[in-house]
Amino acid sequence: MNKKIIINSSMVVILSSLFTVQAADQGIENCVAAAQKQKTGEFVTLEKLNVSGKAVYEIEIKDENGFEWEFMCDANSGKIFETESEVSSANSLAFKSKMVVTEEDARVTALKAHPGVIQEVEYEIEENGDASYEFDIINALGVETKVEVDAATGKIIEVAIEEWEIGVEADERR
Repeated sequence: MNKKIIINSSMVVILSSLFTVQAADQGIENCVAAAQKQKTGEFVTLEKLNVSGKAVYEIEIKDENGFEWEFMCDANSGKIFETESEVSSANSLAFKSKMVVTEEDARVTALKAHPGVIQEVEYEIEENGDASYEFDIINALGVETKVEVDAATGKIIEVAIEEWEIGVEADERR
């Protein structure tokens, strides 16, 4: 399929001919449209993930107020099943009010389960108000795994393998 998909007019263009488009990738247009219905703004990143064997797109949008939102979308159905907002640090009031586990303790938990080098850290607020750390870990084989650790319990709540990513968040790099 040599189809050009334009995510928005702010210069983020995906040429699907750069990828081997499989049936699961057909849902990308539906996922982008679903995210745009929930939040308007600038697209920051688009990632294809494998979450427990399920193809998922993670779409990140920065709204007009500068807040970042992540939408997890089923690649097959095109339906969003999770929405999170991001805060700039663990010192943000929304994060800190729910935080019991330090970033260092969460980091140890994530690296123990998935050894490697932490490339990025995000501080997320779940739809229900809970706080979590998301660590992007690169293992010795170069595979990136996203490990989400609950900031209140210290337990791993989600693991995803990144298949590809478009866009960069330089402020989250470690």
